[in-house]
Amino acid sequence: MRTLLLAAALSIAAVPAFAADVTGSWATPTKNGIVEINKCGNSVCGRLVSSDGIKADPALKDVNNSNASLRSRPLKGLQILQGFSGGPAEWTGGEIYNAEDGKTYSATLTLDGDNTLKVRGCVIVPFCKTQTWTRSR
Repeated sequence: MRTLLLAAALSIAAVPAFAADVTGSWATPTKNGIVEINKCGNSVCGRLVSSDGIKADPALKDVNNSNASLRSRPLKGLQILQGFSGGPAEWTGGEIYNAEDGKTYSATLTLDGDNTLKVRGCVIVPFCKTQTWTRSR
């Protein structure tokens, strides 16, 4: 009986750790951005699916990119998250591209429940900014 109770307790305790998944569509807190996060091999990556700017002009380009040769690429579908490893609740070692300033920052993704994602981008630690993204579907 004691073994059965221990097994039941362990299985219940393990459920929340595997219930949340970073993949899916996430709404950013600014400009109605939607980012689709998927598995990319052993890591995760994310593409910009929509934003106020993309809705107004679906052909909107990456005009603020610090690399002039990349300024003609479309923002819609642009990979803005890449290189994250770890999981299932925290993904580290990745990068986030900010199309508003055309720069890439080191980043961490942390799930805070099933429907909240903390996205932390850093110029250099401790100079970081955290946004809270909400699962959109």
